[in-house]
Amino acid sequence: MKKYYLHNGVESSGPFDLTELEMKQITATTPVWFSGMPDWKTAAEIDELQILLKVSPPPFKSLPTELEPEPKEKVKKTKLMGLHKNTFYLVLLFVSLIIGSFVLNILEENRKAELSKINHQTEIENRQFLLKEREIKEQNERLAEQQRQEAERIARERKDTINKRLSEIKIEKIENQTLLDEAKNKLLKANNFQFFRTADEKSKEINVLQTEISHLKSELEILENEQNQLNLELERTH
Repeated sequence: MKKYYLHNGVESSGPFDLTELEMKQITATTPVWFSGMPDWKTAAEIDELQILLKVSPPPFKSLPTELEPEPKEKVKKTKLMGLHKNTFYLVLLFVSLIIGSFVLNILEENRKAELSKINHQTEIENRQFLLKEREIKEQNERLAEQQRQEAERIARERKDTINKRLSEIKIEKIENQTLLDEAKNKLLKANNFQFFRTADEKSKEINVLQTEISHLKSELEILENEQNQLNLELERTH
């Protein structure tokens, strides 16, 4: 895009583009120069500047009385709020950009504040979640420890019960074995002793002794089985 320089007879100014030249309100006699020109020319000598030239009206002469004066509003049409139309639009654009930038900054600050609030809330929730997890873990550990202690208590009690029962079985076996030996001796004597008894009395006594011996053997066998099972259970508890 070409850039133009102006000269007021004392000093030059510029460079300006076409929009800026329009704001300068140059006339046909305004000296203009741009890169590539050997010397200064008037604006009227440059074709692309014809549309920007300010037209100077001829000297005012009295108009016939029947002609009404042109309304002043037409003269003011090219200005808005005291500014040239193009200048007004530029100012309006600049103000709009400033307002838009201000609004965008407010929206960005609000967005950042909202994100910060969300992040802070998320951080609080994460801390609460971690604390809750820690509490659950500690509760599980306490429960596991209680269960372990309870299992150990039950095992100790069972062990004590087994040992007590084994002691009882040992005594019962001794007692039953003693009774069994006595019954066997009585049976032996009953088979050999024949005085002052009938055959029927001898048979009844032998039957009673045999029944007692059978019962005592059965009791001893039951006690032996129970003792073996308790010993196995006691070994597993160790």
